[in-house]
Amino acid sequence: MKLVVVIQARTGSTRTPNKVMMPLAGAPLLQRLTERVLAAKTDFALVIATTTNPQDDPIRQLCLKMNVKCFSGHPTDLLDRHYQAALAEGANAVAKIPSDCPLIDPAIIDKVLNRFVAADGQADYVSNLHPATYPDGNDVEVMTMSALRTAWLEAVRPFEREHTTPFVWERPDRFLIQNVTWETNLDYSMSHRWTIDYPEDYRFINAVYNRLWSEGRPIFSIDDILTLLKRRPELGAINAKYAGVNWYRHHLAELRTISPMDTRTLARA
Repeated sequence: MKLVVVIQARTGSTRTPNKVMMPLAGAPLLQRLTERVLAAKTDFALVIATTTNPQDDPIRQLCLKMNVKCFSGHPTDLLDRHYQAALAEGANAVAKIPSDCPLIDPAIIDKVLNRFVAADGQADYVSNLHPATYPDGNDVEVMTMSALRTAWLEAVRPFEREHTTPFVWERPDRFLIQNVTWETNLDYSMSHRWTIDYPEDYRFINAVYNRLWSEGRPIFSIDDILTLLKRRPELGAINAKYAGVNWYRHHLAELRTISPMDTRTLARA
C-alpha cells in the first residue's frame, strides 16, 4: 500500500492573507508544519498541493527549497485538488493534514495513520475528528483512494468540494469509519485552539514557537505545549475567544453527523 499525505496550502487566505508563509522561528509557517509532519514515523510519501495561481509561486519555491513534492491544482475545488494530487502520486490511501496546523504533534499523526494501516482493509476512513477530542489543530484524516474517488465523483454541494472529506464522514452507512480518541479521556477540542485562521491565532502560535522551538529540539510535543500553557495561561488567552469556532457553524442545517455542540459562532465568541 502506498500511503500519500497531502498538505493543501495556498497564499490567498481571506482572514489572514499569506498565513502559510508567515514566520515561525525564522522560517515560513508551512516549512515548520512540514517538518513536524515529516517527523512522523509512519511510512508515507508527502506532497504539498497548492493552486495553479501565480500568487502561489512562493509555495512552489519553498517546496523546491525543502525538497518536497509539490502539486498545483484547482484553486477552489479542494476535493479535486486533493484527489488529483493523490492520483499523480499513485496512492492507494491518502491522508489530509491541513496547512493551518503548525503545532500538530507527529505522534498523533502516527496514531491515526497506524490505526488505518492496522484496520487492514476494514476501514475506508479514519480520523481523530469524529468525534474530536484533541486540541484543535491536530487534525488527521486518512482514507482509501477508492473512498476519495467516490467523493470526487459524487460530491456536489459546495462545502463538500471545499472541505474535501465531508462526503465520506457524513455517510457512515456507505463507508467503514473509525475514530481515534485522545487516550487521556480528555476533550480539549472546543477549549484549546492551536490552528491559524485569525491574527490572534498567529500571535498564539508564534508565542508557543518562541518559547518551545530550538535548533537542538525543533519538534516539541502536545505535552510540552500543555505544560507551557499551565505555566503561562496568558498565552492561551491570546486567541481564546475563537476556541471552538470552526467551519461547521455555516452548515449545521446540512450536516447530519454534526451538532450545534460541535461548533461555536463568532457572535458567542
